[in-house]
Amino acid sequence: MRQRYIALLSLFASFPVAALTFQTRVENIEWKVEGDQFECRLIQPIADFGTGEFVRRAGEQATFRLRSGNNMLGSGSATLLAAAAPWQPGRGDINLGSIRMARSGVLFNSSQGQASRLINGLMDGRSTVIRNYAGEGGQVMEVHLLPVRFNKAYADYQACSAKLLPMNFDQIRQARIGFPGNGIDLDADARARLDVILDFLKADPTVNHIELDGHSDNSGNRLTNRDLSRRRALAVQEYLKAHGVPEENIVVRFHGERYPLAANNSAANRARNRRVNIQLDRVAPVEKPVAEKPADPVIPAASTPAAAPATSAAPASPAAQAQPGKPAPKS
Repeated sequence: MRQRYIALLSLFASFPVAALTFQTRVENIEWKVEGDQFECRLIQPIADFGTGEFVRRAGEQATFRLRSGNNMLGSGSATLLAAAAPWQPGRGDINLGSIRMARSGVLFNSSQGQASRLINGLMDGRSTVIRNYAGEGGQVMEVHLLPVRFNKAYADYQACSAKLLPMNFDQIRQARIGFPGNGIDLDADARARLDVILDFLKADPTVNHIELDGHSDNSGNRLTNRDLSRRRALAVQEYLKAHGVPEENIVVRFHGERYPLAANNSAANRARNRRVNIQLDRVAPVEKPVAEKPADPVIPAASTPAAAPATSAAPASPAAQAQPGKPAPKS
């Protein structure tokens, strides 16, 4: 009897403490797909909490993030799970590790590997669960994203992802064009790299400043190396201009052998040093001062001619007609 009592206590102790759970009612669950050439998002709104989002940027794999204006789970460490559904007996939850929670806004960003396993779990009927222990008594608090209607939304999300650019701004903002053959002409690899940059510039016209820095190895004399680095930078500039980049958006510099990537002690290292570095940026345009319109000249109004002095009816006397400085004739 005593052993049976102890077994019952152990069974009850193994039950999880009732959790405060945030999730949307099944009949109201929806997945929304948003995005453009730069980023795609697969979102499930969570009632009274916020949203759970799979986010894929151009050039990267997806991550998962939880967003809330008021984090009821509390900050600190939480557990990320791909949880088995109650109607899936015999299947356990998959623990994907701990995550650090912020207080508000984006509460956490998962790794790409965690996001991939969450997506596979949702397609397999598992829920995405974020579990934390908060409060004085360590109450279990959870956020659930359910797999209802997931597969159709995920197909739309994949269609959005197929239209993403090959690279995002963080990846493309610094690039390198090589000249392994010791010449100044762009090879096929260089043109392909520049074409990726051009596609991004067309998609994002806010990137409006390009810096080109030409370099050489130390094979020739200093003047020859400086001229080679200049001509390589100009070759990249001409390619960009020929494909629609305004010349005023491009800054060209050349440095010869001064800044090697590697020691010029082998053919492979010298090939690495023959390059043009590209830096992309967003620069606010300088507004030219508006020239003030000159004031219209003031034209004075036409004056009215003065009235002629009244003349006496009687002719002037000889004395009155005398010229100044001369005595009047005696009568």
